[in-house]
Amino acid sequence: MELDPVLIARLQFAFTIIWHIIFPAFTIGLSAYVATLCVMWMRTGKEHYRELARFWTKIFAAAFAMGVVSGLVLTYQFGTNWSRYSAVLGNVVGPMIGYEVEVAFFLEATFLGVLLFGWERMPPWLHTLSAVAVAVGTLMSAFWILSANSWMQTPVGFEMRDGVAYPLDWLDIVFNPSFPYRLAHMVTAAYLTTSFVVLAVGARYILAGKHLEHGHTMVRMAVGFAAIVAPLQLFIGDQHGLNTLKHQPTKIAAIEAHWDGSSPGELVLFAWPDESAETNRFAVTIPHGASLLLTHSWDGLFPGLKNFAPNDRPPVLPPFFAFRAMVGIGLLMIVAGLTGAWLWWRGRLFSARWYLWPAQHAWWIGFVAVICGWIVTETGRLWRRGIDWPLLHQSADRARTARPCNRAGDHRSADAGAAGRRFSRDKTILNSDVRVNA
Repeated sequence: MELDPVLIARLQFAFTIIWHIIFPAFTIGLSAYVATLCVMWMRTGKEHYRELARFWTKIFAAAFAMGVVSGLVLTYQFGTNWSRYSAVLGNVVGPMIGYEVEVAFFLEATFLGVLLFGWERMPPWLHTLSAVAVAVGTLMSAFWILSANSWMQTPVGFEMRDGVAYPLDWLDIVFNPSFPYRLAHMVTAAYLTTSFVVLAVGARYILAGKHLEHGHTMVRMAVGFAAIVAPLQLFIGDQHGLNTLKHQPTKIAAIEAHWDGSSPGELVLFAWPDESAETNRFAVTIPHGASLLLTHSWDGLFPGLKNFAPNDRPPVLPPFFAFRAMVGIGLLMIVAGLTGAWLWWRGRLFSARWYLWPAQHAWWIGFVAVICGWIVTETGRLWRRGIDWPLLHQSADRARTARPCNRAGDHRSADAGAAGRRFSRDKTILNSDVRVNA
């Protein structure tokens, strides 16, 4: 059996990124939590805030180190697995990844040393400032990495010359059309992920009858945060979906398993999408539900998979099921947060074992939701035998650029002489992975 080298490269990279994203998703939120604890320690003088901050700082340091190590492997795989991609798009993607290292990573690493070893050596205000600097550094890391990845999803502000991308407008590149939505969605997901880890640890302490003051603080902070931010994430995700419909309609069609764009979309709660027959088997649906969510109209229309040629469609199964797992976990977080807030209001938060027992085992749900979200993001932009914009040929000196595609899936190519066309902000560009000339 002959194995497809592109598929193998994708699988290897997917394994690496899934392993890596666990750690940034945790450290982004955990650094903010440690900084919050340090600020509360400074303002109140209560020692248990300091003890909690010191406890979680050690865990943050371990997760940070693992994120660095796994991230280095990703950097190498850009060259080993996607060498043509890096050669063609490195002028745009490379600087943004470089900014993440130089501006954000160095800031994190420097002040993390102060945070780890300065507890008995630094005044409280300086130690708290170090915690805030680490939190800002992790947020800046998310900013640059998501900007680079978002540009791969919605590329603007560049031109092609001799088959190589050159930047034209860095503001357009950095703040590309999908970036604000994806940054808000990912950072909020990281904060929620951390909040449920903190909730699980606090619940376990309370059930075990140990470190009760610390456990009460962790549970209160986690529940209060989840009760506010989990519903907010639902709104952010909705806005992100509308933006994706505008710029990547094939991804939305795959997520919804929506085949016929000439009729209102059903909200498919469960089904087994059959790509060969272009239908959904064993479907459980809500009529017109997808149209209401995506177009805010009962009879609203949006492109279906049949509007695109089979080779221009992403695989349907991964984004379809991963999206439903992500949304299901998000709804569970909302229920957990609001239920905890109600118990807190009733004065029964720390005595309701029926709530604390499952909470102590819920530490992992945020990580699964983040992984599922990235599966949706990346597999949803893959074409079967397609290639990424720009159209890459076997030789490095030849390239075609994809002209903007309409929602009916009309996909045309300009010849090499038109490779300097600049993609404007308001045009829809369909994306895919790259056929690599390894």
